[in-house]
Amino acid sequence: MDRKRVRVAVEKAIEQGNGIVRLRPCWVARTFLQPGKRLGLTEEQYRVGKRGQICERWLGSETEADNEVKFENEGLSYLDIDGEDILVRDATAAAGDLIMGSEYAASHSGLGRLAKIFDYQSRIFYHFHQTQQEAAKVGATSKEEAYFFPEGVPMGPHPETFFGVHPYIVEQGKQYEILLPYLEKWDSDQILMHARAYLNVPGEGFHLPSGVLHAPGTALTIELQEPSDVMGVLQARVEGLTISKELLFKDVPKEAREKHGERAVLDQLVWDLNGDPYFYENRHTPPIRIEAASGAAADEYWIYYNTTRFSGKRLVIKPGQKVVSRDLGVYNILVWQGSGKADDFPIEGQNFGIDELLVTHERAVAGVAYENTGTEDLEILKFFGPDINDDVVPYLPNYPR
Repeated sequence: MDRKRVRVAVEKAIEQGNGIVRLRPCWVARTFLQPGKRLGLTEEQYRVGKRGQICERWLGSETEADNEVKFENEGLSYLDIDGEDILVRDATAAAGDLIMGSEYAASHSGLGRLAKIFDYQSRIFYHFHQTQQEAAKVGATSKEEAYFFPEGVPMGPHPETFFGVHPYIVEQGKQYEILLPYLEKWDSDQILMHARAYLNVPGEGFHLPSGVLHAPGTALTIELQEPSDVMGVLQARVEGLTISKELLFKDVPKEAREKHGERAVLDQLVWDLNGDPYFYENRHTPPIRIEAASGAAADEYWIYYNTTRFSGKRLVIKPGQKVVSRDLGVYNILVWQGSGKADDFPIEGQNFGIDELLVTHERAVAGVAYENTGTEDLEILKFFGPDINDDVVPYLPNYPR
């Protein structure tokens, strides 16, 4: 579909929805680990042949999944417009001013963030995401990210996440001496001995800059990140499964790999962050109540903060209550729990097809009327791209490294 036709279709959908457009659910398969099967699919739906199994759901995504087994448009979200198949990525390219506002669209090429639910049976391997400087060398972009662990979901067998390395390793300059042999041998998971683990607490989360090692725990996680799928994997085995060593070098330039081998991967890491003795204090993100948006009918919290790369909120509306929620710019939502309305749009958590919406800039600023028509709390997660909430997003107190 050409850009002009896309713009016409998007403009019509925005007009009909009074600034709100539905999104279709977007599922992503992985081959390297087993799914936790908490995404609400049937047993048969998780299995997708050579692509592996469905382990993630991406939300309002303009980012294509960088999988070994390619599948057309995997990871890219679609607007839910009758009779049309329009990617969110194409919609923002053709009608960015209508979706994001003219001023924001003039300085941003898209929504600039990726929200996802990831759901694995075992802890995810010890890995990192390249900084912008390193990712640019392979034609990609950086991947700063943040986690939120929703309440009321089974936590899995290992609900704790490893981050960074023990501080002494960096303080004494021993990162190559200690870690490089694990990468060269590539035969175990014992590299985790040199990292520190923190409990995944429901209702809380973490903020993680790019360039930092981490092995996420088995808690179902709703993640907000920069729109990228770069990584380097440093753990050879996960619960008996062998991880391809090609994932170690996935986003390492060919010349660097040929010249430095496994050491080239360690050269990509941001070591002062990995060895931060106050890593927990500087990166743990409990919810922060937004007093101006909270009251008898509802409570709103910052859950993704501590950065300007993206931000996000959790809006909880009590049964029988209605609120007008105003924000500073375009966002998309996931209805996590409960049922109700967003203006005239029926919404319901865990009901695929009516649990995702895109709220345009103009409508976000004017306000959306969210109403809880059910008997339990209506819980809505809002995902914002870079720079929208720069003047209001909170930051954690900084503990010096």
